[in-house]
Amino acid sequence: MASSRRSTRAEAPRAPVARAIAAWLDALPGTAGPVAFALSGGRDSIVLLDAGAAALRSRGIGALGLHVHHGLQPDADGWSAFCAGTCAQRGIAYAERRVAVERAPRSSLEAKARDARYDALRALAHAHGARVVALAHHQDDQAETLLLQLGRGAGPAGLAAMPAVAVDASGIAWCRPLLGVRRAAIDAYARDAGLEWVEDPSNADLRLRRNAVRLRVAPAFAAALPGYPATLARAAAHQADAAQLLDALAAIDARDARYDADEGTLDAGALGRLPPSRARNLLRWFLHARGLPPPPAARLDAMLRQLAGAKADARIELPHAGAIVGRHRGRVAVHAAASADYDRPWHGEPTVPLPHGELAFERTVGAGVDADRAASGLAIRPRRGGERLRLARGAARRALKSLLRESGLPAWERDALPLVMAGDALVAVPGIGIDLAWRAAPGRPGWLPIWRPAGKPPES
Repeated sequence: MASSRRSTRAEAPRAPVARAIAAWLDALPGTAGPVAFALSGGRDSIVLLDAGAAALRSRGIGALGLHVHHGLQPDADGWSAFCAGTCAQRGIAYAERRVAVERAPRSSLEAKARDARYDALRALAHAHGARVVALAHHQDDQAETLLLQLGRGAGPAGLAAMPAVAVDASGIAWCRPLLGVRRAAIDAYARDAGLEWVEDPSNADLRLRRNAVRLRVAPAFAAALPGYPATLARAAAHQADAAQLLDALAAIDARDARYDADEGTLDAGALGRLPPSRARNLLRWFLHARGLPPPPAARLDAMLRQLAGAKADARIELPHAGAIVGRHRGRVAVHAAASADYDRPWHGEPTVPLPHGELAFERTVGAGVDADRAASGLAIRPRRGGERLRLARGAARRALKSLLRESGLPAWERDALPLVMAGDALVAVPGIGIDLAWRAAPGRPGWLPIWRPAGKPPES
């Protein structure tokens, strides 16, 4: 009996995390592959992995730890080794990817690292058959995100902060099982379970805005408002409801503006006849539907004036986030930014610079373009029409245009994809697939093409 009481007391500190994980898994749709966990090595991600993998094991579902090596800290190699060892101790499959984050003037290193991290996690998940990636954000993170968005003057969509689940265009479900759990509860779980983790020294750097909010602003809110962070997380949920209602209104206005989802166009005249607030809301919705972030308020108003107020035969082209928002024959549309035609040879270089981005090649085994066949040299060029690709044994060679349409990528991103060619034969399309005739066999070295467009919009 005494042993039972000790067990109950030992489990109590872990209960909030365990309940959140169980509720998440109960709501998770069936998945054929493993569930992946983004693993930085920090306390939050270690707690999520520890609790999540155990819960998955009890349900007969595989777990996969994914680590991204940014190389931005002196201890980055040690963090990778720690994450690999943590997964090995628990019998969890593990994969990692190294990314290079360039420091550029007038650009946010935080944002560039985040973009690189999500790109790497997405690629790793696809490579290992995972369609669910769990992230370790918690309730305090949600409140801090709301404060950051308030500081940027964001609208309801931004103030909604982080969603509990979001499915991207490639089919990956990004989940945040601990979004309703306090940081203090995660601390309690880690202490009670005797977990070890790594500390990122950059978390104390007050030059980074999130750190300044967490270390300076959040304590002041907590002192003045005893309900913090739950009250701010609840406010974010209210904003998410408001954003959904605005999207529903935009969908009604889009129907009246004869929005064509296949072509991605809407009637500019109908946009101009809406009251200003609804016109702004519709234009934001339209840009988001085409895979673009909303512009700042002043820029949005300027775009609206030019798109809706021009003469009927006017042709307007407005650059935005690496794409062109234009008007042609009275319709508003988004298309890829025009770039000069290119035809670049490739002989094994790690990256090939292009007018609108760069195509990187990552060494792989049993995947990607067969390294021996590629040794004779390939070429990189844009789509010119008529290209075909065969992705599976027994399957017919299919038109690239059809495969791209089914990919879920926005039209302007599809148009910008570079092709890997061998003469007139299509070898590979980054993010879409490798032609079966050129694919590396199991155990054979290969090259995986990865497209990095210039001016890519940040992840939501």
